[in-house]
Order: sequence, then C-alpha cells, then structure tokens
Amino acid sequence: MKKRLIFHIDVNNAFLSWSACHMLKNGYKIDIRNTVSIIGGDESKRHGVVLAKSPLAKQYNIITGESIYNARKKYKNLLVFPPQHDIYQKYSDKLYKYLKQYSPYVERYSIDECFLDMSGMNHFIKDEIGFAHKIKNEIKLKFGFTVNIGIGNNKLCAKVASDFEKPDKVHTLYDNEIENKLWPLNVEDLFMVGKQTTKKLKDLNINTVYDLAHYPKEKLISIFKSFGNLLHDYANGIDYSIVENERTELKGIGNSITLPKDIEKFDEIKEKLLELSEIVGQRLRLDKKYAYVVTLYIKYANFKHFTHQKKLKNPINTDDEIYKNAIILLGEIELEPIRSLGIRLTTLTTDKTEQISLFDTTIEKNSKNDENLQYTIDNLKTKYGKNIIKRASFK
Repeated sequence: MKKRLIFHIDVNNAFLSWSACHMLKNGYKIDIRNTVSIIGGDESKRHGVVLAKSPLAKQYNIITGESIYNARKKYKNLLVFPPQHDIYQKYSDKLYKYLKQYSPYVERYSIDECFLDMSGMNHFIKDEIGFAHKIKNEIKLKFGFTVNIGIGNNKLCAKVASDFEKPDKVHTLYDNEIENKLWPLNVEDLFMVGKQTTKKLKDLNINTVYDLAHYPKEKLISIFKSFGNLLHDYANGIDYSIVENERTELKGIGNSITLPKDIEKFDEIKEKLLELSEIVGQRLRLDKKYAYVVTLYIKYANFKHFTHQKKLKNPINTDDEIYKNAIILLGEIELEPIRSLGIRLTTLTTDKTEQISLFDTTIEKNSKNDENLQYTIDNLKTKYGKNIIKRASFK
C-alpha cells in the first residue's frame, strides 16, 4: 500500500497574531506581538482568563488558562485585549480557502489548525518539504501571520511534527523517522497524554515515548482500558484516521456546549453527552439521515483540544446508538477538567443498510423497533415541547 502524505498547518499563537494583524490593518501603530500582551476574556465573568499570550509575556511566566488577575501580578503594565471571535473566524476562513487550492481534502481540525491530504500529488510535488515552505511563506506574505507545518504519513505524525520548534517552521515526522524523532520525546509530549496519564505512566517507569511504545500493550489495556490501546498506537506513530474533506464537513451534523464550570467526573460528562446525543439525533432524523462516523470533540480547561472519531460498520440514527458510541470514545481518552465538548455525525446516508450475521435474525427487527420509537418520541416533543418526555437519568 502506498504511504499517505499528510500536512498539518498550525497557526502560531493564532488569537494574538490575528488580533495583531487586524489592529495593524486598521491603523494601530504597535504590533502587539512585540509587547507584553495577552488576549483575555471578560474579567468579571468565568471567561476572565488568558486565552493567548505574546512571546514577551511568556518570558514573565504568564501562562494560557490562568486568570488575568494573576497575569497582572506578574507584570503590572500588561496589555490586555479582548478576543474578537468574528475576526478570528474570518482569518480562519481565509486560511482554509487558501489551502483548498492545493488539495480537495482539507480538514479544519480547529479554528487555527488544518490537515491537508497530499497523497497522490507526486506528479506536481517533487519536493514536499520545499512545497511546505512555499505554503508557509505565502501565508506569511499574503495574510501577515506565521504557521508551522508538520509533514507525516498520517495525521498524528503530521500534528506532532508541527509542534516541534516554533514559530514559522516546517518539520517532518515520517514513518522512518519515528525512532529518531518521536521515541526520544518525554512521554508527556505525546498527543493525548495529559497530567493524570503522565503521572500514571511515570509510576510505571514509562518516562519517554520509547518506553511507552515498548511497554506490553496488554498491560497498558489492563490499566487504562481502551485508552491503553490508543496510547500504544500513538507511541508507535500509528493512526488510521482520515482527513475529512469539505464535502463530508458540509454534510455533517453536530452540536457542542461550553460548560458553566469545568467538569471531569465521568458521570457528569456522560450526562452532558446524553443531552448532546439527543440534540444531534433529532436533527439527524429530521433530515431522514443515518451516520457512519461519530466524532467526539473536547476542549480541556487548559484550552488544549482534540477530536476522536469512530467509524461504524452500520449507520445509526437513534439517540441511544449515538450516545453509546460517544461513551466508547470517551473511554478512550484521558479525563481531565473539561471546558467544552461536542458530538458530530458525518458520512451521512439516507440508506439504512445493515451488515448482520447469517444466524442473527433479531438485530434488524430490534433496530427498526428502536427507530420507530425514536420517531414517536420526536413527534411528541415537536407537538408538546421537548420536556414532555424526560429520561429517568435526568431526574
């Protein structure tokens, strides 16, 4: 099988850089990237935290996610600018549109990150590293902000590569570079490994990605459940997830919520996922569609975020099926304080085709009964209001 070629484009310090670009374009005389400055939310509310910081602010140990009050104590003349999400969205859209000219397979992973699937482009890309530099330099010249570009044979390795030295750099992490570039990293530098997992791994004397890659997978699974399998795969540079192109994104159905307070208890997260499953499930059925892919989106309290997806053999459209798969995905990640989460359904179809065992005659019948019940509940909610029927778990 021919190896894939994936680019990960990550905007350097996106919120602060995009604010700086917008301000300079509108007559502001100072580039705030060269001052001790931050982008911060409303100090009178929960959002009064540091969302982004300048390189000079970093030198004063100002960190993303801390309160603006604490940041001011570290540097009394700190410049604080409010977030401008409408502006950020415009810059994100410009970047996305620009990248679309180079590949039809562009996935907007987050507002400031995109994946490009460049597989099979060898006929006009003879030097992919040189081509990545061309993209990076054009973005800087055209839009006024810098990016890092990571190149790999899958999404994971491309993303890890883009996190190497910053800013304004191109890095590679090909399959044949895993031993020299991925394995020497501290285990906490591996994607999806947070503070809690780091502590557990170090208690097992797993200190580097090499240690994790060579630890018996069965033991990891016994300790971390299904998350152990994911950790072992990532430590070995294994990732089969596809780059979701624009066509898939446009046909997707999703919903997300920002929580009034950070949560990390499994039961609390499950309750929120159940609410989200009901919302996206009803929208899916309203369109008379089924979904083959369920994606879980999470943003942690430290503003790190990720998406984790599951491709299904049979398409689904009931709340319980969506919820069950979201819980499976939740079980494969690390639980740290969560700020927001969401569910997205993609690879939609109008055809309910199920692959069933020759000896199982009940699946199709039960599935149809569940679906009919679900439509009955939808009709009742539409007619009498969404609170007419509530799950016992919500009471």
